Amino acid sequence: MTGRALPSDGRRKILTSLSLLPAALLFSEHARAGGQIEEPLADAVRTALSSAIANSAPPVPAFASTEARLAYLRWLSSMSDRLYPRKPDFTERIEFLQTVWYESKRAGLETSLVLGLIQVESAFRKFAVSRVGARGYMQVMPFWSRTIGDGDPSRLFHMQTNLRFGCVILRHYLDQERGDLFLALGRYNGSRGKPQYPNAVLAARKKWV
Repeated sequence: MTGRALPSDGRRKILTSLSLLPAALLFSEHARAGGQIEEPLADAVRTALSSAIANSAPPVPAFASTEARLAYLRWLSSMSDRLYPRKPDFTERIEFLQTVWYESKRAGLETSLVLGLIQVESAFRKFAVSRVGARGYMQVMPFWSRTIGDGDPSRLFHMQTNLRFGCVILRHYLDQERGDLFLALGRYNGSRGKPQYPNAVLAARKKWV
């Protein structure tokens, strides 16, 4: 030991690590949610969902005006600051937020709702697995990869694939429930009609507005 102070770089890394300990401890826990129930889909519905999943457009935001672009950049900066404790790597954090924004808009969902759902489902853990086998950020059940995907459940750990599946499925449930968000969230969790899960997601959504 020389008694020399750590370089500012080292001190910053240590402080960052300490600040992340509560989030890191979450990695040892199972995801608490995720339990969509497999049910028969009409051919037309399956085809529509499959088509939405197959659309390989990259998650690059497009804006109709400079004002819209500036609003997006303000949102990105604000959400990046809030997400930092859970995703300290800048590039990973920005790619994640950009993809959430793109896929939620693509599915006609509020971005804050999708972020709230991800917080409840997986605590923003890419490789989260629930006790019933749901996978990834949005805790998508493996049967969906057979029903509307290519049959490979391992792809559900891929960020864009998982977010796209999750958003398309939630949109499907919203349509099924004629826009009733409470029932759609319950269906997403496999607990339709019970208040605990919808209430948790709606409370979490407030943190991402």
